[in-house]
Amino acid sequence: MTTEATATDLQEFTENWREWYRAQEARIADPHGFLAITDLHWLDETSRRFPDAPGAWHTGPDGVVVRLDDGEELVVGGTPVRGEHRFGVLAERGGVDAVWGDAVIEVARRGGHDIVRPRHPDAPLRTAFTGTPAYAPDPRWAVTGRYVPFDEPRPTTVGAAVEGLEHVYDAPGRIEFDLLGQRLSLTAFPGPGAGRLMVLFTDATSGVTTYAANRVLTVGPPAADGTVVLDFNRAANLPCAYTDLATCPLPPAENRLPVAIEAGLRIPRERGGS
Repeated sequence: MTTEATATDLQEFTENWREWYRAQEARIADPHGFLAITDLHWLDETSRRFPDAPGAWHTGPDGVVVRLDDGEELVVGGTPVRGEHRFGVLAERGGVDAVWGDAVIEVARRGGHDIVRPRHPDAPLRTAFTGTPAYAPDPRWAVTGRYVPFDEPRPTTVGAAVEGLEHVYDAPGRIEFDLLGQRLSLTAFPGPGAGRLMVLFTDATSGVTTYAANRVLTVGPPAADGTVVLDFNRAANLPCAYTDLATCPLPPAENRLPVAIEAGLRIPRERGGS
């Protein structure tokens, strides 16, 4: 490969990473993204009102219910609702976004619990956001690995950013790869989109230059021979890296890597990063 070709490839690699980074930052800064969350309300059978959402909320065997007072209105699925509205039983990691003026009221289920998380565009955490520090992209952190499927998906219980909460994922397999002279592997969970995988991990930079609890890497569908590419330049932060009002999963114990992966997103400024 010529020097000119190498320079062109590096330029393309860097620009592709910048495009990914810009998309990440846009998602983080979205008017109704996780920086806009103003509180995390855990529901039970007692009907309660909250200062950052309309109505009185409770949950039970038949799911989440809100009772709106006269003059209060939510828009659910494009339809205005007044009085009592039943959201029904929510799927784990599922939810509904109800619109209230310029805010969105997230009604969701996390770790077996129903929650309400209002998202207001003028939340101080969002309006103060100035971007996430990141390592400069470097092709040496994009490594080829091999996906090894399990005979059957393995239910895998992991902790959460919220103490006492647990998440359960059906792990379809693991990814084996070599990095920094070591043979490593990561348990993979189903990712966003058909055939894609997600790995939660920590490494020797965690708590030093990257967020201590977790980072996440999305991996494209494996090739027919199991080949995958792990581009750690695209190791992203989960919402809990920015806010205490998130319920993010922690990596399984086997995904705590002993090497320092100096790639991807770093500790957010909201947590003292630079």
